[in-house]
This record gives sequence, C-alpha cells and structure tokens, in this order.
Amino acid sequence: MTHALVDNHDALLFDLDGVVYAGPAALPGVPERLKEVRARGVTTMFVTNNASRTPQMVADHLTSLGVPAGADDVVTSAQAAAELVADLVPPGAPVLVVGGDGLRQAVEERGLKPVTSADADPQAVVQGFHPELTWNLLAEGAYAVAAGLPWIASNADRTIPTGRGIAPGNGALIEVIRIATGRTPQSVGKPEPTLFRAAMRRSGCSRPLVVGDRLDTDIAGAVASGCPSLLVLTGISTFADALAADPSQRPTYVAADLGGLMVEHAEPMVEPGDPDGPIVVRCGAWRARVGAKPAEVTLEPESDAPEADWDALRAMAVAVWTARDRELPVDTAAAAAAAVTAAGG
Repeated sequence: MTHALVDNHDALLFDLDGVVYAGPAALPGVPERLKEVRARGVTTMFVTNNASRTPQMVADHLTSLGVPAGADDVVTSAQAAAELVADLVPPGAPVLVVGGDGLRQAVEERGLKPVTSADADPQAVVQGFHPELTWNLLAEGAYAVAAGLPWIASNADRTIPTGRGIAPGNGALIEVIRIATGRTPQSVGKPEPTLFRAAMRRSGCSRPLVVGDRLDTDIAGAVASGCPSLLVLTGISTFADALAADPSQRPTYVAADLGGLMVEHAEPMVEPGDPDGPIVVRCGAWRARVGAKPAEVTLEPESDAPEADWDALRAMAVAVWTARDRELPVDTAAAAAAAVTAAGG
C-alpha cells in the first residue's frame, strides 16, 4: 500500500509567493491540489515573509483564487515584526513604519502608533515590503535609523516572484537604508523559526510539513524549526541550487510543483562501500552514482521505473550532498540536468 506524502502530516505550512501564486494569479493546478489536501483532513496554514498585506487581505486573495481561507489561516512576517517592536518600546509609542497596510495594521494591533516621519519622535523603525514604497518613506526611515533607533525588518528576502518575473524584495529595500546609514536591521521573518512556530501553535499540529520555493528562507526556516520540508520548483530556487546547498538549507523532499504532495516519496538509501570509492544512492526505482571526478555523475532507472518520478531527484540530491559532505568535487550542474530530465522536467 502506498502513502502520498500529504498523508504523513497533519498540517501543511505553505509559503505563498512562488508556491501558491505568482503575482495575482494562482499557479497552475494549485487550487485543485489544496482542495484535495483539505479533503484528506489535513490543515493548511499560509506562512509568508511578504508584509505588504494584512492577513485578511491575503485570505481574501486566496479565497478569490479558489482556496478558501480566513485571517487565522495566515501568519505574516509583519505580525512577527510588530510583536518584537512591542517588546522594545512602551505601549502606545510611535513607531516609524517603512511599509504598507499589512505592517501598519500589525503595529496598531500591538497597541503602538504608526507614523511616517522621523520628526514624529518615533521610538523604533520597522520595515517591510510594499510594492508602492516611496523614496520619501525610505528617506524618513534612513533619518530615524541614522539617529540610532532600533530597526526591525519583517524579512530580508532580496527578491520576490511576480507574474512577470523576479522583482526586488524587502532585502533589496533594506539595502537602501543600510547603505545610507551603515547599520543592519534585525530580521524576524523566515529563515528565523518564529513564523513556523506561530503557525504550529495556531494549528495545534504535531506533524507539520513546510512547503516552499526558497532554500534561504522556507527550507532554512524549516531546518531551524526542526520540520521536514518540500521544495517545489515553481518559484525562486532551482534544483541545481538545492544540490549546492549546505545542510542548513537542504530540503527533505523535492518536486516540480504541489503535485509532489500526492505521491509517495521513497526513502533514499546510501549503499555501503569503499569510503574512497563512488557514492551510490538508491531511491525507489532510481540509482544515482557520484564518482571521485566531477564528470562521474550518473542516474539510472531500474527496469520498472516510471517515465516521470520525483524519486530520481531525491536519489541524485542525496548522492550529491553525501559527496559534498565528503569534500568530493561534484559537477552540480550536470547532476541537476540529469535528474531533472529523468524526473520528466
């Protein structure tokens, strides 16, 4: 009897940008996949570093895409940033908000007063992504940060996927103030475990799976939280990026998209052998081999291997990671190309 990956977990903690949608539109097949997940009795939570919108706005967007959601299903980095600021300043204190409605509301909900000028005597600066962030507001943030005020960032993602491609994220906007002031903010979003822990508490789950598209935020945050993770190749990180990742950013599972939730993922097994010899990993119907030279990378199916199988990706990933941990030279680009081709990508 086979078990789909989703059946091993009681909650899925989804990233949004690059996993559920890109810009305003849902990624292909996502509403249907999430409907199937929920039909199996699995809780869905949405955990995002994007601080531009309130949880209700995010929930309304999801609902309009055919993914019914409420504000309690959404955990944002704006909420985490506001919580930290509230620990640093007195109740009712003015806080300079370099961001949009999502961040302003989160600050207000913590009993603080959002302001937009360094002349309003703010006691802290909090910064989060918003697509209409102006030079004037960035300048006000720079004046306040240069004055030595605490500076909290919702997240440090340098990029964000949109319907038109990859665009600058909050990390790029942080750089504007950092360059002007020479200071660096404290970031609370992924890869810090704060958001995932909040989602786990809210859902009451005991067997969560993190689903994301970025190694440096989603997957690193899952590792820091002690959660298994699924990397989907619909957003920022590529499979070649995953092969080059250090242990703090390695996903448990890899799939092209959310369809990977609905299939069984075999356990990779490293074959015993000469410590100085080639590394051989079997996963399902696939056998990956990495030799002592960069060119010695192969991926072979057994006779009953399906035409498209995500176990091919996992076999190659574990083989390459094992080689890298042994400090063997590996041609990750060649390994990625072979595995993606085998997996039907």
